[in-house]
Amino acid sequence: MPKTTKSASVTALLQRDEGATLAELIDATNWLPHTTRAALTGLRKKGHIVDRSKRGTETCYRIASA
Repeated sequence: MPKTTKSASVTALLQRDEGATLAELIDATNWLPHTTRAALTGLRKKGHIVDRSKRGTETCYRIASA
């Protein structure tokens, strides 16, 4: 059974229709907040379009579909 990387987990969460909050990403990876935000920056540098929106009072991140 192939092992899922934390980066792959982040990408999968961000590809959901509802996206993911920073707290959800931190829970999924056990990364610190600054590391999680750096991963979002890394995805942008790789060419992904990461949209931000609000889900209630929390910021929600989502990879925009092409």
